[in-house]
Amino acid sequence: MKDSAVEPEPAPLSRNRSYATLWSGQFLSELGNEINFIAIPLLILAMSGSALEAGLASSVVAAGHMIANLPAGVIADRWDRRRTLLICQTGRALAMASVAAAVWLDAYSFPHILLVALLDGLLGAAFEPAEQAALPQVVPASQLSRAVAANTARPFIATLVGPALAGFLFAVQRAIPFVVDAVMLAFSSVALLFLRLPARPEPAAGEEARGPGGDLVAGLRWVLGRRVIRTTLLWMLLSNLVFTALIIIVLATSHEDQVGAGVIGLSMACMGAGGLHGDALADRLHAALPAPVVIVGFSWVTAALTALMAVVPSGLPLGLLLGCAAFFVPVANTTILTYQITVTPDALRGRLTGITGLCGGGAAALGPLLGGALVTVGTGGILACAAALALVATATTLSPTLRRFPTARA
Repeated sequence: MKDSAVEPEPAPLSRNRSYATLWSGQFLSELGNEINFIAIPLLILAMSGSALEAGLASSVVAAGHMIANLPAGVIADRWDRRRTLLICQTGRALAMASVAAAVWLDAYSFPHILLVALLDGLLGAAFEPAEQAALPQVVPASQLSRAVAANTARPFIATLVGPALAGFLFAVQRAIPFVVDAVMLAFSSVALLFLRLPARPEPAAGEEARGPGGDLVAGLRWVLGRRVIRTTLLWMLLSNLVFTALIIIVLATSHEDQVGAGVIGLSMACMGAGGLHGDALADRLHAALPAPVVIVGFSWVTAALTALMAVVPSGLPLGLLLGCAAFFVPVANTTILTYQITVTPDALRGRLTGITGLCGGGAAALGPLLGGALVTVGTGGILACAAALALVATATTLSPTLRRFPTARA
């Protein structure tokens, strides 16, 4: 009788070098986004004093990101992912270095800044699908939900650190934020040289002849043809749209009520802190709770917390409630993204991430506009967000797809 082979326990994520390289690469990319979000407008305002130019540059970054999402998904599925990651980080590092050099040499040019902003948006968007599609290639299935939970911490950490770091460095010397960004991205590029990913399978018959456009259509058809994935994309789009609008309303309401800038900053830090605390528990809650409980529960809790925001004072109380809502974001994201990654074939994961990024980018672009429009009605804007989230929660509760959402387990 032969002894059955016992598979060894996989090494913990903390000792998985390939995962650490992916995680840190995307974190540095997101931290760079947060630094640039503050540093580029500050630079434009310091050089020209034009708020219109500052807003245009920020819009160009967002537009580049949105334009690149779907093609980036095709690139991640069609070409070598490691090479894609390396090109994106190296390109962004060179772009930021060019801004630093222009400032230091007193050669500032607004068209140059717009070009850098566009490249930053395009390359940042191209990095994300390749990084997320590579995740299951370097992380065992038994650790996938833990890796997804750890990944959801990155934007919260970047939001906590990036803006404050950008403001401090800009106050020291205008070029320094861009030097720091370029160095971080260059460091990530060097680390990616040592990343090892499994060989990609040969394309199926007909894939090469189909071309990138055909790949994009095939990816859209596959993703939108899966009812569970299609429903979660719509759920994430609506939830993120209202949540980003709510952030603008909280900021504007606090400002109108003459809350100090320091207190407003602390309120926004509460959101990052809430997200980090949620991330610390996301993997355990994902393992302990059925997926429908997480999704339906998140929808109702955020609606209730938002309604409560309408009756508390501006400033820190609003920030604390925003932080409580942000606590549940990593939990819901871990549940949904783990399922999406698990059921999506490797050859389509880049396109899945591109489509998800397009939905997230749409919410990020439209949410602030919606929030700005609702600011004019004061606390009624917060109540409008609460009502919208309650409608989303009601639809979630009534949806057979979300009520029976499959729980992805290791």
